[in-house]
Amino acid sequence: MKYDSLIVGCGLAGSVIAERLSSQGEKVLVIDKRDHIGGNCYDFRNDDGLTVHKYGPHLFHTDDKKVYEYLSRFTEWRPYELRVAASLGNELYPLPINRDTLNKFFKINLRTEDEAARFIELKKEKISIVKNAKQQVLSTIGREIYDAFFKNYTIKQWKTDPENLDASVTARIPIRTNTDDRYFTDKYQAMPLNGYAKMFESMLKNVDVKLNENFENIVKKISFEKMVYTGPIDEFFGFKFGRLPYRSLDFQFETLDREFFQEYCLINYPNEYEFTRITEIKHATGEKNEKTVIAREYPIEGGEPSYPIPNDTNHNIYGRYEKEAKNLKNVWFAGRLGQYKYFNMDQTVASALETADEILLRCKIKRKINL
Repeated sequence: MKYDSLIVGCGLAGSVIAERLSSQGEKVLVIDKRDHIGGNCYDFRNDDGLTVHKYGPHLFHTDDKKVYEYLSRFTEWRPYELRVAASLGNELYPLPINRDTLNKFFKINLRTEDEAARFIELKKEKISIVKNAKQQVLSTIGREIYDAFFKNYTIKQWKTDPENLDASVTARIPIRTNTDDRYFTDKYQAMPLNGYAKMFESMLKNVDVKLNENFENIVKKISFEKMVYTGPIDEFFGFKFGRLPYRSLDFQFETLDREFFQEYCLINYPNEYEFTRITEIKHATGEKNEKTVIAREYPIEGGEPSYPIPNDTNHNIYGRYEKEAKNLKNVWFAGRLGQYKYFNMDQTVASALETADEILLRCKIKRKINL
């Protein structure tokens, strides 16, 4: 078999690139070692008719109109704005930290944004150069909030002290002086109306897909002009510069004979239990069912790679692989694993669209030269 392009990995990045290349007349093959499409976004209906996010909650949000309109070609949407709480003792506190969180935690009565801003200014520590995740929180909101909400959660999630992680890890979570309790403030917040798997099916309808297929096997069976690799970049190069570490997740699902288990779709447990949070995705899907499914989320090592671990050592290792990748012709690396970056879904789509445009431009130029 001969293809114009081989896409390794049927997750969000690979599927977007495959769809874009196919839409321009290319013969494209997508392979995945798993038995399903959609990568970590994959969802399915269980025997009770409830949607399950197999690899953890995926709540779509973006300010990028181009990304939203692109995905809207393949799905209708159910508007949904995520709200999250942190459990401390027997109390629930809004996340991200906002004025209501501060009032409840410190037992005070901040009435305006200016009052909250002045209070935060008194609490935060003066750090001239922020070098890590711990210092980022201390310099933004202070030690009490860091100790209660961030420190132990980060240690559970990453199995290292926040001092050993980039400031970007905690900087992703804003601190608010208002009472907005939405986890995201993006213009577009929604769930695919019929689930992510159906969205991927629509996206890949004109693409050849082979599941339960390894990259090493497929290259012996087919020929192709170019390739996009969305698996771990260090694995592609045989770990020649060392392994890039990841944190993985183990999800323990439980079906309960009750309409809802908790008040929020997501509740974080910074200090108690071995799991980091409990998800009840039914809040987001809006399904009507007398039963519900919850997922307890346990960070682990050695499972499916989920989160690149951002620190200077790992950035340097990735830099060597990135340099090696640039020496390859007609090979692109994409996605969270291929680029060793913590992408949100919309960032993954935006990056994949850029990669597809780059490939098509190069292909167009090459064909003009051949003519």
